[in-house]
Amino acid sequence: MNLRVGIGYDVHQLISGRPLVLGGVTIPHRLGLSGHSDADVLVHAVMDALLGAAGLGDIGRLFPDTDPRYRGANSLELLRRVGCLLAERGWRVINVDAVVVAEEPRLAPYLPLMRECMARALGLDEGRVHVKATTTEGLGFAGQRKGMAAYATCLLAGHG
Repeated sequence: MNLRVGIGYDVHQLISGRPLVLGGVTIPHRLGLSGHSDADVLVHAVMDALLGAAGLGDIGRLFPDTDPRYRGANSLELLRRVGCLLAERGWRVINVDAVVVAEEPRLAPYLPLMRECMARALGLDEGRVHVKATTTEGLGFAGQRKGMAAYATCLLAGHG
């Protein structure tokens, strides 16, 4: 049995006129994230961690932003597809741990639902997915409310 660790990172700019979607949850806020899909920075970081651990590249390779099929795509659906691809290749997700970096809005009330949504998309027990949120205390692009970032790690087991 092989064990593989993956790390993912994503960042998107905050803009007006778009919904804020994190972990598959639409969160009331005056700004949303800019991107080709729904710009769910958290799910994108998780997908990159999973794909990297399995040696399958990244989401830009699998779901390129030059492909019109992915314009406005639901990132949870893309995550589900990544989970299916991993299973087809003989990988099983042991756990996912992620953190969203954002100054606002307050994300704590939404974290359990984000966890539930991502676990469901991957066909996992909720106990295998963890999501946290933090600020940068006013430092950098996230601290200046120009964007949001997310980091994710995962552990896979399989015969891949």
